[in-house]
Amino acid sequence: MKALYDQVCLKCSQLTTRSYSTSFSLGIRLLDPSIRSDIYAIYGLVRFADEIVDTFHDYNKKILLARFKADTYEAISEGISLNPILQSFQETINKYQIDPELIESFFNSMEMDLSMETHDEDSYEEYIVGSAEVVGLMCLTVFVNGDKQRYQELKFAAERLGAAFQKVNFLRDLKHDTMNLNRAYFPEIQHAGLTEETKRQIEADIEKDFDDALVGIRQLPLCCRLGVFLAYRYYRSLFNKIRALSAERILTDRIRINNTRKLSIMLKSYLLFNFDRKWSY
Repeated sequence: MKALYDQVCLKCSQLTTRSYSTSFSLGIRLLDPSIRSDIYAIYGLVRFADEIVDTFHDYNKKILLARFKADTYEAISEGISLNPILQSFQETINKYQIDPELIESFFNSMEMDLSMETHDEDSYEEYIVGSAEVVGLMCLTVFVNGDKQRYQELKFAAERLGAAFQKVNFLRDLKHDTMNLNRAYFPEIQHAGLTEETKRQIEADIEKDFDDALVGIRQLPLCCRLGVFLAYRYYRSLFNKIRALSAERILTDRIRINNTRKLSIMLKSYLLFNFDRKWSY
């Protein structure tokens, strides 16, 4: 009957993903069924940790995050957890023997959110690695089915894609992060704020990340290529929308892609994937 328990736990991870992110949910649905559950499991863990540091304002976040981290490692070690999110996560981690340093780096970035309000170049890069790049690498391990050679070949592109996603999120959420969480991630805006010049500098960095990531996406196994390409095109569309706006607008509004546009991106991604091997944006 444990199979039923595992199924219930997976549904919790799936529900978490679909509730918090329609964009990632669409991408995951285009993955091969054999790996969807593992990506849901990874996202569920990431989402819960992020919720602790971002929304649990009436509770002791430091204690809750430390407990969640300890419970995560205990679940991986014992191969079982009564927390359904951790049960699904440990199943995936143990199945693919995902590098524990990736998990440690992730939690390190979550801990930084509890203690740091601004970042210099070094802490910014460290945060990006732990909050985004290592998540991409966890997923990459699943995509290549643990093949270490393929993992190394695609590692750089996976890191760049994760970094691009996170930096776009930073721009999209700049108003909320500044006003509600008192955080400023980009080192470029620490003194003068977001100006048109600093916005262009940040955008040039993101553009390069996207370009480097696309090279690797084209080389991914077929089981995941379309799903990752859809996520790439969604975030690139969001990025282009942000890039077309002024710095002042970014500071006052949270930029979104509506569901109709998301479905349009999904359809066009499918057509590009199947009929245009150049994959030009």
